[in-house]
Amino acid sequence: MNDPTGAAPLLELRDLTKRYGGIHALRGASLTISRPGVVHGLIGENGSGKSTMLGILSGQVEPDSGSIGIGGEPVQFHRPLEAIAQGIAMVSQETALAPALTVAENILLGSRLVGGRFGIDWSATRARAAEVLDRLRLPIDPEQLTGSLSPDRQQMVEIARALSMDARVLILDEPTSSLTDDQVGVLFRTIETLKAQGVSVVFVSHRLGEMFAIVDELTVLRDGRTVAEGPMAEFDVHRIVDEMVGRQGAWAEHAGLERDFSRAAGEPPALAVEGLEVPGVIRGASFEVGRGEIVGIAGLVGSGRSELLEAIFGARAIGAGEILLAGSPYRPKQPRAAITRRIGYLPPDRKVRGLVLGRSVRDNLTMAVTAFLWRLLPYRKSRTAPIVDRVMRTMRVRAASPDVAVGTLSGGNQQKVALGKWLAVDSEVLLLDEPTRGVDVAAKAEIHGLLHEAAERGAALLVSSSENEELIELCDRILVLFRGEIIASVESKEATEAILGRYTGGHTTG
Repeated sequence: MNDPTGAAPLLELRDLTKRYGGIHALRGASLTISRPGVVHGLIGENGSGKSTMLGILSGQVEPDSGSIGIGGEPVQFHRPLEAIAQGIAMVSQETALAPALTVAENILLGSRLVGGRFGIDWSATRARAAEVLDRLRLPIDPEQLTGSLSPDRQQMVEIARALSMDARVLILDEPTSSLTDDQVGVLFRTIETLKAQGVSVVFVSHRLGEMFAIVDELTVLRDGRTVAEGPMAEFDVHRIVDEMVGRQGAWAEHAGLERDFSRAAGEPPALAVEGLEVPGVIRGASFEVGRGEIVGIAGLVGSGRSELLEAIFGARAIGAGEILLAGSPYRPKQPRAAITRRIGYLPPDRKVRGLVLGRSVRDNLTMAVTAFLWRLLPYRKSRTAPIVDRVMRTMRVRAASPDVAVGTLSGGNQQKVALGKWLAVDSEVLLLDEPTRGVDVAAKAEIHGLLHEAAERGAALLVSSSENEELIELCDRILVLFRGEIIASVESKEATEAILGRYTGGHTTG
């Protein structure tokens, strides 16, 4: 990926190695950004070494060996300030803003606030922040409190802060993980603006569609090594997944099952919702999910997707309406009632509500099974051993043993454990909120295959996702929520991202 003019690459990482005890995080990995104004994609399975490489590039981690070159000149980073001084800034996946401070204060935080004779010159500080925002063509008031901004605008403030430090290379680590499709579009337009101004971007994402939409060059990591790199035009979906997994045909193995759902004649739906009201959120929702059917829920942030699932699971109060399970009335007052009726719920934030990270894989997998057996802890482990073995094998959980802490697993394997907890009790209805958030593309395809298998065994799946592409790929039918109302139902075979985008924006005609 060298510049055809013969100029030295803008940035070159060569033969990086890094060990943590006996674990090799990087084993001679490389990455090259050929020239200014390039979006360079970095992709790999969880545990492939991406975070370590980004840590080295941003000065947060020192490599054991290898080299970093900028414009052909060797550099070394011992701390983040040294990377920033060379024009390398990072916007992390987790927001690092002070919500109680203004936009201007966040952009020029600390010693970079403009000083005057009597302390901070607030007028000059706001003016300088406005210059940076104007460079990004962002209509954000520098005096607005950062905590009042939407997630995508908060992210733009972080990018503006990086640019205020004269960044030549901007690292965006999973920048779209919490954004809607519309917000992703705003981010991509900002990236195009940066490209035109000669700023290069290292773009990390698990979403292949985003890679093909915005990336110019790509580096693929596997097991701490660079296994493929080159112009994005040289890659397709199958090659990327095969390179990530290290096996030809891996995409075909994990792509899921071809499905043609049809409900048996006279069979009541596994889940029927009629006129459901959740005060202040859901208004008159009515729909059905059959045994073996996967129904998706599309909608913008604030449309009520998550609240609908929480209400069915008993985690949110229901104001009115009726719910039937296989034709029998069901009115949950708490999640325990849902669990006893074989309803499982996968929350969108596995690290907060889906798992207990400090507990073992075994404990997490059996939390639903043993929900009412807490007094029998010694008995529980021996009785649940066959269940744990079966679920780990079925879910293809990669762990040294069931007794390791679940927090030590990769994101994809954590997600499998969070889902496997409900498959362990043979859940008849699965409520899944963002089932593949934060997992790599290979793990995502594998989880989709597991969900298809659960449906084939007769489970009814209700899936909420901010990724319309995922809903089209995974589901049989897609419901669209807009401001708490179901305004459309679309067969997945007829759905496109454009159609769903129009509906999620509230447009039911045209």
